[in-house]
Amino acid sequence: MSSDAIPAWPFHVIRTHPRLWRLRKATIVPPVGILSKLFFDYLSKSVTHNRDTLWEAVENRPAGQGLITVCNHYSCLDEPILHGMLKWRHLVRADTMRWSAAAHDICFTQPLHRWFFASGKCVPVVRGEGVHQRAVTFLRERLQRGEWVHLFPEGRVNVQHERLRLKWGVGRLVAEPARCPLVLPFYHLGMDDVLPNRTPYIPRLGQKVTVLVGEPMELDGIMAVLRRRRASSREMRRIITERIQGELEMLRRRVETLHVARGGRR
Repeated sequence: MSSDAIPAWPFHVIRTHPRLWRLRKATIVPPVGILSKLFFDYLSKSVTHNRDTLWEAVENRPAGQGLITVCNHYSCLDEPILHGMLKWRHLVRADTMRWSAAAHDICFTQPLHRWFFASGKCVPVVRGEGVHQRAVTFLRERLQRGEWVHLFPEGRVNVQHERLRLKWGVGRLVAEPARCPLVLPFYHLGMDDVLPNRTPYIPRLGQKVTVLVGEPMELDGIMAVLRRRRASSREMRRIITERIQGELEMLRRRVETLHVARGGRR
């Protein structure tokens, strides 16, 4: 990929103009969160199972421990509408809200888009650049600071609901911080009824959405075993990613049952 196709890094502002950065994220994050909450809770027929576990992870994880949430990616509106699961007080605090990996060739193609998505704490990931690209390193640094990162580790909108191998970047983000992040998976169905993956791409009201939040994955133990074995970085990334994939697959089977029982489709 030519360097011209890769957008300029949008987060120098955090270091060079910290007050401007605080203003930017305060301008974008709360309004988007409020709209997401209104749509998710009031304009959709949404049901979230085990929502308290997400709230607890966002609010009360140990000080200094990062949080990684992971889920499937079935609609272009998954981000940000699914954050309507959160409490109002989470959504209006720009510092509390997640960082999110976003496709550079979709969200960062125009100056206004770049400003908006960067201000909303979305980080441009370049497809094909691998796990050591700047965006993944930046997200690792956020976790190192005890912040929250949300990932769609399938790496793209999964239109056909296939069982895709997760990208190993999530494994790097678990393995490399000095303190192992808390990992919380969840699975959802119905968001591609809210915004179908076909033209005219108009959101639809009153659609059934079912979300199942899993249990926190404390991966310190497996990381300790891998380090004692002197596993390579590549092996660590693979094993951690496969463990997360297994949890998501278990949630998928359970949420399919819950969603179909409500009259939704798999």
